[in-house]
Amino acid sequence: MLESYKMTEFGFTQYETSCYMALVAQHPSNGSQLSKLSGIARSRIYDVLHTLTRKGIVFEIEQGMYVPLPPDELKKRLKNQFESNLDGFEKELDALTNVTDYEYILSLTGRDEVVQKAIEIIDHAKTELYIRLFPPCGEILAPHIEKASQRGVGIRYVCMGRMPQNFKIQIQHPDSETLVSKIGGESVDIIADKAEALVGMFELGKEDSSPFIWTKNKWFVVGNRDSLRHDFYHYFLNKTYDCNESLSEAEKHIYEFIKADE
Repeated sequence: MLESYKMTEFGFTQYETSCYMALVAQHPSNGSQLSKLSGIARSRIYDVLHTLTRKGIVFEIEQGMYVPLPPDELKKRLKNQFESNLDGFEKELDALTNVTDYEYILSLTGRDEVVQKAIEIIDHAKTELYIRLFPPCGEILAPHIEKASQRGVGIRYVCMGRMPQNFKIQIQHPDSETLVSKIGGESVDIIADKAEALVGMFELGKEDSSPFIWTKNKWFVVGNRDSLRHDFYHYFLNKTYDCNESLSEAEKHIYEFIKADE
């Protein structure tokens, strides 16, 4: 059954919504019965029924007895109406939009909003994703990143903590064990297709008010993509210089790949 608050979002009044929902719950019904079921005064119920009948949402099957358009049919009708309206709206916007090279730098706030935007960016990536994540956010986004990889998107992953080695171009940041305390929170960096960036940090104790930046601004995207590329170099330098260890064959491959991936 359709939820009443959803119906009002499609242009139905609260009275129309209440009447339809009551009729779905019990039909056929007459005006008096619907008045009791819906809480709409008898002086108003027949006006509401007349309006719904005119819209083809309610049908009078015999004198004074009404049935609803089946919910599945209403959902189809609303879906078709929404898609038609959206298509017309898009054409109007395309006709009005000026071509410009300017790209906005927009702010997002709150974990839910940031995670939803991250999912959207990952799901629409076409060629590459540079990603730098801490484990909590990494676990949430993991299914989407994996699907992106499966459809051919190249993943370049800097793990800010211990995570499964799921991708060929993946390293763990050398200072991952102490990074949260050092920087004061958990950062999120996602750069898609050299064209779109989502960056920011969930500050400790301020996770739902920490500002993030989402943009398609060319120079912001290029700069942040290079920031992630340099984290790979940090990893290589730490291992060879600070730890005095040799790179494995897999790590040498990652090094050569990142060096060429400008």
